Formats: sequence, C-alpha cells, structure tokens
Amino acid sequence: MVRVVVLAITCFIVFHYFFLPIRVSGISMLPTYRDGGFNLVNRVAYRSREPQRGDVVGIRAGAGESIMYMKRIIGLPGESVSFHEGRAYINDDLLQEPYLKFDCKWEHEPKLLGPDEYYCVGDNRSMPQADHYEGKIKRDRIVGKVVL
Repeated sequence: MVRVVVLAITCFIVFHYFFLPIRVSGISMLPTYRDGGFNLVNRVAYRSREPQRGDVVGIRAGAGESIMYMKRIIGLPGESVSFHEGRAYINDDLLQEPYLKFDCKWEHEPKLLGPDEYYCVGDNRSMPQADHYEGKIKRDRIVGKVVL
C-alpha cells in the first residue's frame, strides 16, 4: 500500500511539475511526429536556457495547458523570417531543414520577430499555408521542449 501511495505521489509530481503529456492531433508535424502519437513536454527545459532553433516545442493555444500545439522553432527573437518557393529564409539566408520531406510552395514576405517572439511552424509544409498553424509566438506561450 505504501508503495502505491509513493508511486502515485511521484507520478503526480513528475507529470504536474516536470513533464506534460501531449498527443499529436493532425498531420502538421509529419513525418517527424505522426497523428495520434504520444509525447512529453519538458516543462523545465527552458528554465536555464532559452529555446533554440530546431527545438520542437509545446505551445499553449489558450489560457491553460489543456490544448497545445506542437511546432518547430525556426526563427529566434530579432530575426526576420520569410518563405520563398517553399523554403524558409532567416535574415535572407536559406535555412537548412533536413527534417522536411515534402514539397512546399509557401510564399510570404519577411516577418520581423520582436524581442520575445519565436517563429514556429510544423514540419509538414505540403499543406496549404492557410491551413497550417504557424507564425510568431510569444515566449510566454511556449510551455516546454518535446522530449519523445
């Protein structure tokens, strides 16, 4: 009985304060993460450092953490992000993205990121840009780094 209580308390602490489960819903992160997959968001990953380009993160959709998007950071604070012929450019330099596997036709003019903004986007850019949740994200909406 004591073991069960200790295990329950440990699980509560770990999953309430350190890791948050996230389920992939949709195809926007294919082929890296599949629809229906289960992952964990490390809530303490950015306590000692800021998010980095290439990190896959959990992003709060609203006020709470019950609904999150899982996206990849491609733009960092103060940078300019644009798309031309489906390729991402950071400050007019082509971003190398080896995780992309599908053709893309996205186009948009440079968007300048503020001092607390990151540019986040899914890995499956074969979807029409209008159907894809992407763009500037304030730092306080980033819950943590996806670890699984």
